[in-house]
Amino acid sequence: MRVAIDASVCDGKGYCKRFAPEVFDLDEWGYGKVVRDEVPADQQANAMAAVEACPMQAIRLV
Repeated sequence: MRVAIDASVCDGKGYCKRFAPEVFDLDEWGYGKVVRDEVPADQQANAMAAVEACPMQAIRLV
């Protein structure tokens, strides 16, 4: 499983990092960024929770 964040849509709420800190982090402006392109098997449920929780739907599976 792979994930991506559409930076043009992200509004910096931080749900991605809250739900999957092993996969996402926040950049210097507080916007989400992917830190692991390939999501490990043990983090896939957390990554999916982040996708579903994102209020701007900026996270997608690729």
